[in-house]
Amino acid sequence: MNEARSHVNPLRPRELDPVLEGGGVPAGSEGQPEPANRGGAEAGTDDLAAMETWISRLLQLGVLASAAVIALGVILWAATGETGYAPGTYPLGFGSILAGVLAGRPLAVIQVGLVLLVLTPIFRVGAAVLLFHRQGDRAYTLITLAVFLMLAATFLAGGGGG
Repeated sequence: MNEARSHVNPLRPRELDPVLEGGGVPAGSEGQPEPANRGGAEAGTDDLAAMETWISRLLQLGVLASAAVIALGVILWAATGETGYAPGTYPLGFGSILAGVLAGRPLAVIQVGLVLLVLTPIFRVGAAVLLFHRQGDRAYTLITLAVFLMLAATFLAGGGGG
């Protein structure tokens, strides 16, 4: 690592320093040995890439599931010609949305899709908590956990009363 550098990015794994500075290869490639401690602060770039892929797939899955549920609600709405609620009314709160889905009301199904869409980035933060913990990075685990708890509390507080 270049000692003359005045700023160190704490988010960038140390293994990438030589690569990003143009003078080397990450550990584990071109004959260099893999790091022995794959779960600590010196986790290899393979672990980092696997974690980024896992989080990316989680986000993709959340968006695709949300789109599928919304599409189902739109198809139900088109097939029945109605939302399932009286004009100007809609379900408020998780309980009434769930009751509407169980009753087959298209608008409630669409709302479940929107809830999934809102939850997707919250799940991403939750996954980051687990991944930072797995890496053994206590500071980022605690910071990310605090963010996750704030997001979850805000989401639950906004659930309405129904």
